[in-house]
Amino acid sequence: MGGIRRPDDYRERRKHLDGLSDAELRERFWRLAEEVVRPLVDLAAGHTSPSVERSVLLRMGLSSLEARAVVEKCVEKGWLGKGAGHLVWRLARDRGLDLREAGRRLAAGEHWDLVEEWFGAGGRGQGREARRQDTARGGRRQG
Repeated sequence: MGGIRRPDDYRERRKHLDGLSDAELRERFWRLAEEVVRPLVDLAAGHTSPSVERSVLLRMGLSSLEARAVVEKCVEKGWLGKGAGHLVWRLARDRGLDLREAGRRLAAGEHWDLVEEWFGAGGRGQGREARRQDTARGGRRQG
């Protein structure tokens, strides 16, 4: 085989790790993993599409017709970037519903007034106080 041979320099390359305990190595691993993944998460948060959002809703248990209705309303209102699944999850959490029922109700045209309270008209986002209250209850901070 005529492949490229890499010199065996493992011992030299790992010297900076020699003094670390298992706990320190584990912490370093997760810090570096976060550093590598963060740009992907940031990119995904700002770049979605109706088909991605329908896919999320299908995995949450909605039928394709229900998912389509919810996503179309999100597009119409400018909330697609908030995540259609996030809207369903938020309704389920705040109203004590399971995900399927929350999605079914949104698909039937119910509770969109609540979504508008949470996220504002035309996708402008919720007010600072509403964001603070949502974060205090354990929700994600929305911009």
